Amino acid sequence: MAGVVIEAMGVPFPGGIMVVLAGFMVNQGNMKFLSALLTLLFGYTAGSLAAYLIGRKLGQPFFLRSGKYLRISPERFEQAQGWLDRSAPAFIIFGRFLPGLSNLTPYMAGVSRIGIVYFLFYNSIFALGWGFLYLMIGMFFGHNYQIIARYLNTRLSIVGFVILVLYLLYPFIKKNYRRI
Repeated sequence: MAGVVIEAMGVPFPGGIMVVLAGFMVNQGNMKFLSALLTLLFGYTAGSLAAYLIGRKLGQPFFLRSGKYLRISPERFEQAQGWLDRSAPAFIIFGRFLPGLSNLTPYMAGVSRIGIVYFLFYNSIFALGWGFLYLMIGMFFGHNYQIIARYLNTRLSIVGFVILVLYLLYPFIKKNYRRI
């Protein structure tokens, strides 16, 4: 649950992978689906609520002053604020799926002083959907573990090499893509 709390606060952490592993454990019979879903809902709500309260307490000036340390540009902050002003429910639910914006979502909701009940309602909709999806992915991998393991064992070196090459090429591609 701690991993989900950390991820919900917008800190880069593999909370989603932990939920997938929980789904794997559900498939193996070591955990009940409903208790896993409720635990992750509680953890995600706790982390999101902490981030919301931080945003509400510290406000916009803090995020604009310390944006370079938090990797939040003023433009990104203003863009997120604009999306939030146009449609708070869509921002809270779907903003968590967008890289770069997902970490800001609960903080922005707090900065914007959206009602806490309103925020928690829409945040819970996201958390249930996200948790259900990731638990089901884990259950799928748990159910098909033998097939996946056999496939990975025969091709793991190729997959690792491809990932390494993509990782090494990413800065070059990113640099050249900005020039276009």
